[in-house]
Amino acid sequence: MTSPLEVDALQWNALLAVQMDSNPFMRHEYLAALHQSGAAIPQTGWTPRFVTLWRDTHLVAACPLYIKAHSYGEYVFDWAWANAYQQHGLSYYPKAVVAVPFTPVPGPRLLARNPADRKALIQALITWCADQKLSSMHLLFINDDDIEATTSADLMPRHTVQFHWRNAYPAVDDEVSVLPPGKANFSGGGQSLPESSEAKNCHSSDRKFTGFDEFLASLSQEKRKKIRQERRKVEDAGVSFRWSLGSNINPADWDFFYRCYERTYLEHGNAPYLSRDFFQRMADTMPENWLLFVAEQKGTPIATSLIALRSGSMWANGQNDSKVAYGRYWGALQRVDCLHFEACYYQPLQWCIEHGYARFEGGAQGEHKMARALMPVKTSSAHWLAHPAFSDAVGNFLEREGQGINNYMGDLSQRSPFRQI
Repeated sequence: MTSPLEVDALQWNALLAVQMDSNPFMRHEYLAALHQSGAAIPQTGWTPRFVTLWRDTHLVAACPLYIKAHSYGEYVFDWAWANAYQQHGLSYYPKAVVAVPFTPVPGPRLLARNPADRKALIQALITWCADQKLSSMHLLFINDDDIEATTSADLMPRHTVQFHWRNAYPAVDDEVSVLPPGKANFSGGGQSLPESSEAKNCHSSDRKFTGFDEFLASLSQEKRKKIRQERRKVEDAGVSFRWSLGSNINPADWDFFYRCYERTYLEHGNAPYLSRDFFQRMADTMPENWLLFVAEQKGTPIATSLIALRSGSMWANGQNDSKVAYGRYWGALQRVDCLHFEACYYQPLQWCIEHGYARFEGGAQGEHKMARALMPVKTSSAHWLAHPAFSDAVGNFLEREGQGINNYMGDLSQRSPFRQI
């Protein structure tokens, strides 16, 4: 299919709902908005070729596939592979990518009713790419079910690292020490939060935090002090926050968000991937999946951060961690020390705690996030290259790179921000 609009939206979303680790970015509405707004279309180097498998009139497997003329907007970097092809007089582009454009969020890419249908889908993809004489196919930010299917099809795995926060109080060995009473932390709206117990170690339990101060109490003294100092700087600058959810995000706030988002891109010398029209489509078709924080200084809006949400009511697979928040976009019109940390981490984490969200995913890269208790998580992709010699060379490279990722994860594990026994 040459457009996501050719796929039946109800059947696509029903198939998505039974996947593990589903998220809003694979919803038909999201993929359609990328197409309709002009973000992911042939003119921008994203030619859609959505693949579907049917059993009678029922959709049993599907994926979003794009033929790419470049490697922008993917967040799994293969520029060196493209250069190597060019140096040997070969064309790396066009290539195939199974991904959500501009969205480095792990989740299902090979939607299927069962493992057999998923394996049939990956085999169909390989056959189609070979028939089209594409150089390669890349499945980006896949989940465990996809990893199993691609591994059985001999695709090459690749790993990167992201940083995610879990709303889980560190386990204790039947002992807690109570912090002395003190001044409550800045909460953005002037509310006071109670002081509470401090964990002895950093092993996760099943108990969620009851407040931001309880979360802070689980951290080492150094990290706890640093976060309090950063929040105090924002408060002392006269900045307060308000948040709006879903249809309560009004058009003026959407407009202001886009001004901030666009300026941040332009300040870094790039045009934004997404247009105001895309976000209008999100407001129209997926309002329940968006949470907006607006920072105000003396009553004047100066910055925003936009968070995506997955609520358990959307999904039919009975996941325990069904309520997940995803840090996505931010921008500011004024510079305030530590405002980025407050808008993109502390306000969302506090909101997640207060609303019972199990996880906050901080997006691509960013080792600095560990100081805010976003911990390293390995993310995966899978790769097929048509040229046998290049496939072998890339396989050798990925083996070495994978060992480096493992060493990096091991190093990060020694730098936990949580309080140790």
